[in-house]
Formats: sequence, C-alpha cells, structure tokens
Amino acid sequence: MHTFGDGNGLSDSWQHSTGNGEAGNRDGLLLLACWAHSARLEALDVGKPVKESLGDVRGVCATIRYNAGAADKMEGATIPLGYDHVDFTLLEPVGVTAHIVPWNYPLLQISWKIAPALAAGCTMVAKPSEVTPLSTIAFVRLAQEAGVPPGVLNLIQGSGAAVGAALTDNPDVDFISFTGGLSTGQNIARSAAAHVSKVALELGGKNPHIVFADIGTGDAWDAAVDQVLTGVFLHSGQVCSSGTRVILEESIADDFVAQLAERAEKIRMGDGTDARSETGPLVSQQQLDKMEAFVALGISEGAKLVTGGGRPSDPALADGYFFLPTIFDRCDRSMRIVTEETFGPIMTVERFTDEAEAIMLGNDTQYGLAAGVRTSDPARGERVVRALRHGTVWLNDFGYYTAAAEWGGFGKSGNGRELGPSGLAEYQELKHIWHNTAPKPAGWFDAATEG
Repeated sequence: MHTFGDGNGLSDSWQHSTGNGEAGNRDGLLLLACWAHSARLEALDVGKPVKESLGDVRGVCATIRYNAGAADKMEGATIPLGYDHVDFTLLEPVGVTAHIVPWNYPLLQISWKIAPALAAGCTMVAKPSEVTPLSTIAFVRLAQEAGVPPGVLNLIQGSGAAVGAALTDNPDVDFISFTGGLSTGQNIARSAAAHVSKVALELGGKNPHIVFADIGTGDAWDAAVDQVLTGVFLHSGQVCSSGTRVILEESIADDFVAQLAERAEKIRMGDGTDARSETGPLVSQQQLDKMEAFVALGISEGAKLVTGGGRPSDPALADGYFFLPTIFDRCDRSMRIVTEETFGPIMTVERFTDEAEAIMLGNDTQYGLAAGVRTSDPARGERVVRALRHGTVWLNDFGYYTAAAEWGGFGKSGNGRELGPSGLAEYQELKHIWHNTAPKPAGWFDAATEG
C-alpha cells in the first residue's frame, strides 16, 4: 500500500515546480500518454474493442496536453485600491486529493483527474475500480517513470466499501473526485460533509436523444440513425452519457425504429482484441444478470421488445458476458426501464408530437448529464438545447467531448466539473492578499490615556 502526503512538504515543492511551468514537467506529463500497449491493456481488462480503446488513449493524450499547457497560466488578479495598498489573489493547490474511478473507462477517467491535479500542484491518492484496475496501475507506474516525485501520486487498491470509505471519510483529504453510481456518490457526499471536504461527483445519467421529423432524408437520415445507434450501443451501453432514451417525433418513429433494429442486429460482437469486433462483452456476470432483469422488467411493464433481449446464439460467444443490442418501443415515463439507469445495451423509445412535449420528455428525469437533439432547423435546435437541463447537449452530433470544455451534470448526475478551466479550478483554492504598504493607526478607538 502506498501512502499520501499531508499537503505540506512534498506538495509545497511540487506546486512550485509545476507552477513555474518547467519544460521538463510538461514533457513528463506528455510522456504519460505515449504507450502503444495501453489500448490492448484496456481491451483485455474492460472488454471493449481495441479500436475504441485507442480513442480513449487519444483522449488521455489530449487531457494531459491541455492541463500541461495550463500549468504555467494559473493567474490570480490584481485589484486596484490606491497608491498605498497592493491587493491581489493567488491560486494555490487545494491540498491532498482522492480520486475514485469507475470500471467502464478507467484509463480515460483517471487522466481526467490526475492531469489537473498534477498541473495544480496537488498530492493525490488514486483508487481504481477493483473490477478493472490494470490501466490505472500502468498509468501510475508511467507517471513515476516520467518524473512525478515520490509521494505525489499514490495508488491504493481494494473494494469501494473498504478502501473507498477510508479515503472519503478522512480528515486529511481536502478534495474528493468521484465518478460512479448515484448511491455511492450520495454516501461519499455525506462522509465528506463531516470533514467539510470539497467534493466533485459525476454520477451517471439517463440521457435523452431527441429526433425531430425534419432531420431530412438520404444521407442526413442515415447519419441520424447511425449516431442514435452508436450513442446507445458503443461499449455495449456501459457509458454514463449513453443516449439510451431515444425520443422520436411520432410521424417518423415507425420507420426510424425499424432501421435502428435492422442496424442493431448487424452489430459485430466479439472479443475486444479482435479487430473485427464492433462491440465487446459486458464487464461481469453481475452486469449480465442486471440486463436480463431489466429486459424482463420492460416486458412486464408493457414495452414492446423490437429486437435483442438476451444472449447471442453464436456458440463462439457462449463463454463471454455478451448481451444482444436491445430495443424497446412504445415506452413511457411510467416504466422503470425509462427512468432508471440500465448501464447496458438497452434502448427505450418514446414518442412526441410537438416541440414542447419533446422538451418536457427530455427534462423529465432526476438526472441531467447529457442529451442530444437532431433537427435541420437551426432556430429549433437552439431553442431546444437551451431548454434542456443537462450538463452537455449535442446538436446534430452525439457523444463527443474535448479536454478544453467542461464535463459534468445537473440534478442527480452530480456536481462540480471535469475538463476545461473549471475542471482545473476544482483542484485550486483562491487566496486573497491585502498588503498595506504604508501602515498607520486605524484610529478607531480613542488612544487618550486616563487622568
């Protein structure tokens, strides 16, 4: 087991080196992303196809590059008060940070947390999911090889119930960054509150993807079908921002669902290390059992099962945790498969007749992580994306992010932000300094002596 610093000794020297923006530190951060084997490692550990894992590696590179570039640009402000005062603010490291990452994107998620923490000059403890720890272990080892000082980046492994609780219910931890489930996030928030520790939580979602009838025909129609399909079934739906709630305008719904089903049935499932695989298995037997339970629930609730709903018949896939891409039509807000996060390859389809109803359905959720809108009408697109209460809204696109823009949710999708300037700011404290260059008596109390 590794230990973490107290936010003073090692962290002081680290903040000064990073804050000066030394070229060696920047180069060291960039080196963290230069590993060809990481995509295969992620595929073996998580089950996703290698080509998807390569996209994750590119995201790691972008995240490290962005935060490395920001390390020497963390500036405060000067407030003019007159000739005899100097008033200014400084950005300082928040202190000791704890990072808890999920099992679905362990490599990418750990970079989202460690890169800004390093740039800000924090010490940290990283805890990967006990289900998929391999890429985090590799990341920390490479960080040490790249020159991160001993004691700055520390790795601890174990179950969330035991190790996670020790990190989050700890007076020595100044900031906790957690990505995972709602109930765990609520427990972390309660534990942190006892120590008044700062917390950032990304807690998943139940994300709408709204498709208007005016999307067009031909290539525009095909693009819409493709992106809706990808938004649900990428990584077998094990994505917090997965657009599992597809909300279609009634006049095109039948045709759109039919084409979604046709495409879904052609998705190539297989071993993540096989270059031909378009999607891999679920992460565990527990996740497989969960999908089977949700399918049974959807059927019992009256949803129409269009395709999928079980394990594939291919004998080559019999030994893995594979589950067919599944589509339910004729769903409504009374159904648990519509309101609860399934976190798997299950799409639900709801229908609307006008713009107001589409917005209402899109916002009718306790979550608010991400949403998508598809329309050829620019004015309508702007109205709808502004009306949706979700942290990220894609217009005529879905699923993309940039290291330069913030990521996080509304409602029970969490609080705080990752990536972008606000993501870096989570790891900083603002200090205000008032300097009187010509001190004199305040003159508030009478200085006269008695007698």
